[in-house]
This record gives sequence, structure tokens and C-alpha cells, in this order.
Amino acid sequence: MTDLTVRLPGVPEAGASLGNGTYLIGSGEECHIRLPRPDISRRHAQLIISDRTITIMDMGSSNGTTLSDGTMLYPHQPYQLEGAVNLIRISKAELVISRREEKREAALKDDFSSVSKGDIPLLEISGIPAQFRPMAREIKRQAHAEMLARLNLKKMALSGVSNEALREQAVAAAKEILGQLTIELPAGLSIDIIEKELVNEAIGLGPLESLIAVDDISEIMVNGPNQIFVEKKGVLYKTDASFADDDQVLSAIERIVAPLGRRIDESSPMVDARLPDGSRVNAIIPPLSLVGPSITIRKFSKTPLEAKDLVNFGSISPEMVRFLATCVAVRKNILISGGTGSGKTTLLNVLSSFLPNRERIVTIEDAAELQLRQEHLVRLESRPPNIEGRGAITIRDLVRNSLRMRPDRIVVGECRGGEALDMLQAMNTGHDGSLTTIHANTPRDALARLETLVLMAGFDLPLRAIREQIASAIHLVVQISRERDGSRKVINISEITKMEGDIITMQDIFTFRQTGWSADNKIEGVYEPTGSIPTFMEEIERAKLDLDVSIFSKKH
Repeated sequence: MTDLTVRLPGVPEAGASLGNGTYLIGSGEECHIRLPRPDISRRHAQLIISDRTITIMDMGSSNGTTLSDGTMLYPHQPYQLEGAVNLIRISKAELVISRREEKREAALKDDFSSVSKGDIPLLEISGIPAQFRPMAREIKRQAHAEMLARLNLKKMALSGVSNEALREQAVAAAKEILGQLTIELPAGLSIDIIEKELVNEAIGLGPLESLIAVDDISEIMVNGPNQIFVEKKGVLYKTDASFADDDQVLSAIERIVAPLGRRIDESSPMVDARLPDGSRVNAIIPPLSLVGPSITIRKFSKTPLEAKDLVNFGSISPEMVRFLATCVAVRKNILISGGTGSGKTTLLNVLSSFLPNRERIVTIEDAAELQLRQEHLVRLESRPPNIEGRGAITIRDLVRNSLRMRPDRIVVGECRGGEALDMLQAMNTGHDGSLTTIHANTPRDALARLETLVLMAGFDLPLRAIREQIASAIHLVVQISRERDGSRKVINISEITKMEGDIITMQDIFTFRQTGWSADNKIEGVYEPTGSIPTFMEEIERAKLDLDVSIFSKKH
């Protein structure tokens, strides 16, 4: 921790403990460390604390900022403090900053170093050196405020100005504002980078724009304005990108949800949405989020992944793909089960690509993200309540409505509530070949969770009746898992066979067996059949589908 002691003339000495973060110092009410004196500028200086360093930067104050050795800080030039204790003079105020060693934490680190997972690697993507980021952030903050004063961007957007014209005006304004800078930028800080980020924050998603453009980034996680993490090729990275402040994060969220007719505010502080490319977005803001506005973006490939891509990634074997494609063609109801981020939606997309083009397909989702290519396709999306708490359309409402739309196949993005009962009834009443996903860790857990979701429909049904519905409706459970190395693998394809007493019986058709680890810490294993033959092989043969029964033979 870092201890701060504040000394002001005629005022009792005050102190506080500061964690990692950025702290504004000045006389203004918005400052974290407020020094209410007329000789101190409203935003006088900025203190940046991290695990390894403490940096102080003068914000272009009228009276300047001085260190204990008499060094006067240059405006907007970050200065790294050395030593355990430092004295900073701001006019007649004195700030004593001291780093306190946490002995207990150090001891624990020594005791358990053998199980330490190490630091999160840094992904440098902003193009701004670390020592100049606080300066760039402050320049962008002030320039953004000036842009808002000159351009009413929201009004221009609502009046129908095209995105190209909006960007042209934002770029012109940014060039003009940054051209009036009175400070000289250091050699490592490019005015072009600041201009690009400023325009992105004014009319786009700020630093997220550059992250979204990187194809192999699959997840973007914003924890407040100063922390942005990404998942790249299954590995978690911390990036050097950041927003200027909480307001910029909120602006980015509003630009995502506004075109979809959704909202986020204190009365509705959580929202699910999507980007134009179909990427899934979740946002949550204070007071629910204590770190500031938080955004989670699950990116999807610009071109939908195909079965051959999953085979190349090692997520599934060619024999398993051939079997699943045949099951879709023979109109078997398939439940895809897996944990968060395991790749359920991606696999659902792949299986949906096997649906015949001549059939009428209805997709139902909370936030539309499926990327089907069939011609006869109807896409339905749920709707949250309006500001008065009315007008909500749930997944369950859409499932019931879809039964009146003459669907050949129904694809539900995810069953997470009472719609599970309607989905089972649809599968049992002539809508064979339907697909959906569910959160569960094993095929058996998926059935148990499906029972729970059916009970959430509000009907007092006997457990045996629910299980009979499940046993007759669901034919296959495909279990997908995100492994410890970040890879996604289909670890089970299981068939529901029948009811024995009150128990639903299942048999595994294919499984994944881990054999070890590679030199680069990747899981190695084999996909193998169990030797069990699906009970519906006769149906496959009657449909004249070419499926070699030898793919089910157990290898010795």
C-alpha cells in the first residue's frame, strides 16, 4: 500500500492509504485529493500508483509542482518517484508519499511460490510508451471536452448525418484542437495516435476499436476506464489501452446499445447487446459495478467458423463432425452443453450450417448472434422492458409464437428459463431436428439442469413426467469444454436411449481422452468412439444417408 499525508497551513494534518490507480490533486470538487486553496489550480497534478512505480505529473498548473530536492516538474511530463518516502510541494501544501511494505503478503508469496501462476502478460497495442500514457490520457480528456463544446455529435447523429460525414467533421475538429496544443510532445508520443484515439472516443468505441480489429482476439474485458484485458488464442492478456474516464466508457456503452433500442442507466444498470458484426456484449455500470462501468465483449469471427476449422483447431474429430451432420440431416434434436466461454454458440453455428436450405428455420435469441446462411430464415430477438417496466418480450414468448410460424426447425440460442418446457413440447410435437444450448459441465448435469429449468416454467409437474418429456424430446447431448490451456474441445457426444424406472439412461458415442501435455503446454489427446452404436442407425439407413458404421468401432 501507499500512504499519503497532507499538510496544509492552519489545518490539522490528514492521512490516507491509497491503492493502485490514478488520483487527481487540486482544488476542484472532482479531485480525489482536494486541496481547497485559491493558490492551487482546480486540476493541479496527477498521481499514478501501480504495483512497482509511483509517478507524479503536473497538469499545467499556475503555481507549479516541486519535489523535495527543489526539482520543478515540467507541465504534462510524468516524473517517476524514487525511494520509499517522497515530499511534494504544491504551493503552500505538502504531500508526503511513502510506500509501505506488506510483510505478511510477502511471506505468503514466499510460502506459496510453488503454486504461483505468475503475472498476466502485457499486450502492447496502443502504440504509446508507458511513461507517456498519463500525459496522453489527460490531453485526450481535455481535447474531448473541447470537441463536445464545438460539435454536438449526438444531435448530428440523430439528424441523419452519415457515419462518413460524422467522422470527417470529428477528424477536422480533432486536428484543429490538437494543433493548438501549447506543450511540446516528447519524441515517443505521436500526435497522430492521439488524434486517432480522440476520434474513436468521440464517434466510436474508443480504445476498443483497435482491439475489435485484431482478428485473433476472442474476448475483450473492460474493468473500469484504466483496465482492459483481452483473451488472445486462449491466453489472458492485460493491454496498455485505456479510456480517459468513466464517462468515456459510458459513452461507448451507449453507442452500442442505442441502435438496438436498449438502454442503460441507474434504474437499469445491466444490459445485453451486440455489435454490428454479431459479437455479444454485456455491460454493467455503477452502483452495481464497484470498479466503474464494465464491458465484456465476446467476439465472433468475421467469417463464421466452419466444421473444417474446428477440426483444424483440434476441437473435434472428422468422424464426430460426420456423425453430427448426419444427425442434423435425420432430424435429431440436439442439446449442446458447456460452461461459460466453452464455444457453445460457435458449435451451434456449425451444426446449424448443416440444416437443409429448403426448410423454414426460426432462430430465437436474447441478443442475435447466430450467423446462419440458409435462405428461408426468420430471426427473432427478445426485448427488455421499457423505461416504464412494460413491453418485455421473453425467449419463452418467442418460442410459443414460433410454433405458429410453420417452422421446420427451431434453433434457440440458449435455454435458461421456463422456455425449456416450451422447447421440449415443440420437439415432442412435430418439430424434430431442433437445436439449443444449455450451461452444464457434463451431459448428465445438462439433463438435471433441464429438469430445473422446466420447473421454472411455473407448473407443478411430477419429476417423472418431466424426465419422460426430456427422454422423448432430446436425442443427443454434445458436451463441449474449455480446457486448462485455453483450447475448446468436444469431450462427449452422448445419446439418450430410454427411461429405466425414474432414471434417464444415456450412452456415450464419442469421447475425448487426454494423453498428456505438449512441449508448449498444450493438451494432447485423442477423440475415440466408445464402441456403442446409436439406436437410430436404422433411421439413418432408411434416409439413404452415407454413414459408415465402422466409425463407431472402438480402436484398440
